[in-house]
Amino acid sequence: MIRRFIRFVSGNVPLLLLGAVAGLAWANLTPEHYFRLRDLHVSAADHGGVWRGMDLRYLVNDILMSLFFALVGKQVWEALLPGGSLNNPRRAATPALCAVGGMAAPAAIYLALAALTGRWADLRQGWAVPCATDIAFSYLIARFVFGREHPATPFLLLLAIADDALGLIVLAAFYPVEPVRPLWLTLSALAVGLGLFLRRSRVQSFWWYLAGPGALSWFGFALSGLHPALGLLPIIPTLPHAVAAEKPHWEATRRTDTLDRFEAFWKQPVEVILGLFGLLNAGVPLGAAGGPTWIVLLALLAGKPIGIFLSGLLGTKLLRLELSDGIRPRELFVIGCAAGIGFTVALFVATVAFEKGPVQDAAKIGALASCSAAAVTFAAARLLRVRRSV
Repeated sequence: MIRRFIRFVSGNVPLLLLGAVAGLAWANLTPEHYFRLRDLHVSAADHGGVWRGMDLRYLVNDILMSLFFALVGKQVWEALLPGGSLNNPRRAATPALCAVGGMAAPAAIYLALAALTGRWADLRQGWAVPCATDIAFSYLIARFVFGREHPATPFLLLLAIADDALGLIVLAAFYPVEPVRPLWLTLSALAVGLGLFLRRSRVQSFWWYLAGPGALSWFGFALSGLHPALGLLPIIPTLPHAVAAEKPHWEATRRTDTLDRFEAFWKQPVEVILGLFGLLNAGVPLGAAGGPTWIVLLALLAGKPIGIFLSGLLGTKLLRLELSDGIRPRELFVIGCAAGIGFTVALFVATVAFEKGPVQDAAKIGALASCSAAAVTFAAARLLRVRRSV
């Protein structure tokens, strides 16, 4: 499972980074052309149509990104199943606790800075922006710093999986796109029931699950006010899976179940979707940098290592949890530095936490600038004399 997860996160880096760099450059060199493209309407319905007001960003952020979050949900679901990395409580407890600390500390620092700078009223809703960890970039930096075989690298992956699970809950619970109308969530509940019926009927093609339960669940989220990009998550556990068929040692077998075929088919299209996401969301004028930029950036760069380090020490000293051999406090701190790269999910949260305007742009710059955590990680590793495993 870890190897497949590594392939998943590593493949999401190049086009996303390219799209983000292109969007940032385009928005600052020829902003009139960039914003004309970004706000391009993709629906022919002008007045009273179902898709009235849907621009290109809605297509990417709300519809196509649901496939990205579905693949993230697949990784979380597999990790929770028998044989998964988070299924064993003793193995999962420490990185899970570190994930909680790695979200709580940045949120606390963000809110404290917002209050101290007198920006509480207009910034408080963005507290979750610095809670995010970009798994792909953080993992790649960890591999450079620690090496593939060092126990700190898989520890970071386990932490990132737990962080993803918590992040999806935060997005759903705290960032509805409009006032929540719970009655519409019955559509998502019906979608889960339909998905279980398809699995019980031994339907193996993932297309049936997407076209039926998937579409129903997405509309349930969209109409209820929850962010529709999360709309495919409820159906992921309903797709036929080798572990669900009581094959706990699936990690050592070649699996061709429906859930894996779903990932194999959508993996490369999702890389393109992430490139479009970076292009359409990272394009902000650099002149928009301001208070929210530095608050987001400081919360990520300081909050992640502090939260992960302290929660790890708390777990080992007070709760008697265990760290893998080879992970000492110094390695734990460097892991926290690597987790300070917010980028993808931080950028996404900034788009849903704030309305379009200067505050959103400034927060996005902070999310983009969190890539500087890579340099912080290398510096911390060198100062603390963390050795790379060869």
